[in-house]
Amino acid sequence: MKSLLRFWPLLVAGICCATDESKDTERIVYQFIGNYCLECHDSAVQKADRDFEAFELPLQKEFDLITAQEIIDQVTLKEMPPKKADQPSDEERIAVVRALREKVEGLRGNLEGHASGRTVMRRLSMREYENTLEELFDRRVDTLGLTADFPKEKTSEHIDTIGATLVTSGFLLDQYFQAANRLVDLRLGKPEMEPKTWHFTDNFRQYEELTSAHGSVFKFGYLCLYEQPNTDTRQGGYGHIEDFLEGVPVSGYYEISALAQAYHRDTHYEPKIFKIDFSEPFLLGVVPGDVTKGHIHYPQAIEPLLGQKAVPDDKQEWLKFRVWLEKGQTPRFIFPNGPWESRASVITVNKRYEDEFDPKKFKSGVRRAHILREGALPHIRIDEIKIHGPLPEPGGTKEEIAVFGKNGFQHDKAKDQLFAFGERAFRRPLNESDRKRIEAAYQKRLSEKATPREAALDTVKMILCSPSFIYLAEVTDEEQVELGAYDLASRLSYALWALPPDEALMASARSGELLKEEKLERQVRRLLAHENSAGLVEGFLDSWLNLREIGSQPPPRGAAGLYYYQNLPASMREEARLFFAHVLEENRSVADFINADYTFVDKYLAGLYQLPEKETMRLADGFEKVSLKENARRGGVLGMAGVLTVSANGVDTSPITRGVWVWENILGVKPPPPPDEVPDIDADTRGATTIREKLKKHREDKACAECHRKIDPLGFPLETFDPIGRWRDRYPGGDGGGLKVDASGEFASGETFENFREFKQVLVDTRKDAFTRGLISKLLSYSTGRHMEPVDRYIIDDIHEKVKEDDYGFETLVVEVMTSEIMRSR
Repeated sequence: MKSLLRFWPLLVAGICCATDESKDTERIVYQFIGNYCLECHDSAVQKADRDFEAFELPLQKEFDLITAQEIIDQVTLKEMPPKKADQPSDEERIAVVRALREKVEGLRGNLEGHASGRTVMRRLSMREYENTLEELFDRRVDTLGLTADFPKEKTSEHIDTIGATLVTSGFLLDQYFQAANRLVDLRLGKPEMEPKTWHFTDNFRQYEELTSAHGSVFKFGYLCLYEQPNTDTRQGGYGHIEDFLEGVPVSGYYEISALAQAYHRDTHYEPKIFKIDFSEPFLLGVVPGDVTKGHIHYPQAIEPLLGQKAVPDDKQEWLKFRVWLEKGQTPRFIFPNGPWESRASVITVNKRYEDEFDPKKFKSGVRRAHILREGALPHIRIDEIKIHGPLPEPGGTKEEIAVFGKNGFQHDKAKDQLFAFGERAFRRPLNESDRKRIEAAYQKRLSEKATPREAALDTVKMILCSPSFIYLAEVTDEEQVELGAYDLASRLSYALWALPPDEALMASARSGELLKEEKLERQVRRLLAHENSAGLVEGFLDSWLNLREIGSQPPPRGAAGLYYYQNLPASMREEARLFFAHVLEENRSVADFINADYTFVDKYLAGLYQLPEKETMRLADGFEKVSLKENARRGGVLGMAGVLTVSANGVDTSPITRGVWVWENILGVKPPPPPDEVPDIDADTRGATTIREKLKKHREDKACAECHRKIDPLGFPLETFDPIGRWRDRYPGGDGGGLKVDASGEFASGETFENFREFKQVLVDTRKDAFTRGLISKLLSYSTGRHMEPVDRYIIDDIHEKVKEDDYGFETLVVEVMTSEIMRSR
């Protein structure tokens, strides 16, 4: 009552000034705030920086809207008032929420169109930039490493499409010029060349610890692979051709043939030494190498997998690969599912099996010559290699046709061809200024004695460095609020495909049909149904779940070796992508993201998750949808190893870190930064106290209590997973394990749970609407290139209601977002 009396002048003033119709609603709001809020949130205390004594009705400005929406959300979730305070009845909660919503809706007309955000003109992200070049040139560009030297991309709340963070420095501009030069020169400026054949039968030198052993045992007559690529010690992970370090003479397709055989897949040595599954056939892969870019037998920045085949055990066989190599690149062979750490394997074999070797020739440590002569070290052996190419492309190269048309470059039609390419690159019709610049660039080079083709290629480079290509530059009239057809087409295409608009979308823009609601929805559904929608799956998942950061804080190799030798990061990402795509394609409820009775796994994840399928799956099976109906440990994104890895630091876990992750990415709430004077929590639980005791003590600090009572319960159930997502009942420590994991908890709103499964069910039962709104907001931010603002909540709520009416269907959510007023506005 004391709080209500302190609030009485404002209560009286507000009601006296109100109309008869609004008196009751304002009295309800003021009484509720006075009875249940002012004790902690008046002008004197301002707990969590909230001063509700300054809150007035009717709502008049954006700040009032923010406060009203916050009260609605907290009261709806029953997170306020705090548990220890006096609690309103359900009738009081319903009444104040209804009253505030009425006031919020009344402010809508005054704020819309005035306070809404506007996307800063943004450049293409590096991901979109490479995708666009691949589309324009109709050929993969990952072998070129065009963005390898670009500055690291900045994100905002994990999103890589926010215009305000996609800045362009002078250094980056220089990199654009270099990338355009490299792309055009290697792909369109290459000389014509007849195919030729190289045949290599010896001098297969391999470096460091392998040199002496291979020289004495094999006389460099074989190229051998002993381990996976990218290990710590790097002794036999890459097999290069010593006599072909100069690489291929021109960019193009080449046929690589290797006479290969797998050796000792049936080794009698203890399998644990090698950390591989000997039931699987050995695999031989091909990646590019460049002697000018670093050690040829070490990992390099540009090494996409170009081809992969199983290697026979019982006999040699010619394995053929058709691969794309850039000028100067040489093929390197890898053993993707090979042993982990060849050096460690050799050391262990020498220790355990010394008695099996001729004592006169045996040498301990890392020496392996005697093992190659007498032992059974698993490896792949290549006897001969043939390279044939560049292979002809009948009718012209893909790049030539993509840039200049089906008949290739024609000097008498050069300007028209360049104009056509410019329109595709700029994603809109050219204006007179564009045409003049393109023609001037072409004529200038001709005046400098360049051939017509040389002049055209230099003009293509200029187009690729133009702001109209690099930026999603708006051509909509400045006075217009809604985007014009071409700008809308680009926004849709990059949101759903991470690619420029295709011809069907451009045709809809040209005719103006795209601006019609019915036609817009039809285009959205067409884009979603296309295989290119993988661009949305990959791009949005990286932005929402931050999966791009998997591997940024890798676990110790000793404690989590399988993370490396099974290449789990690749499997983690693919599980999330397949799950996301399935929920989208089947229009399943967004609740599946929180709790589902199925997921997608390959053999490695089936093993990590200890699923029964681990006994029957093969690597060749790829990913399969599996049931989790009898599994209480998985289901939804919170049970995915990728999410659990990216929400840990690689070494240990913390309920705070993972709780914040859930608060931000599942509930859509951005927590305030911790106070400067509060020390970090030590995540180590191997001492005398539990992490819960440490957090309880931490919450005794009033500066921390408000947030931690909401954050900590979200992190406790995820403590049942280690830093790479393996289930655990105890923390590490001691021979019998450390302290037992306690996954129980209580939400700030009072709901309790005993374990991970119950926690997810509480989220579905009580936070599904909050999750849906957060997902809508995140997708809108990703698609428009700006963060959502308070006034956008009106449209977000409208979208939410439509999604709710369709049983929370995810495809419905995406379609409603893409056709929304926010998406169609500047």
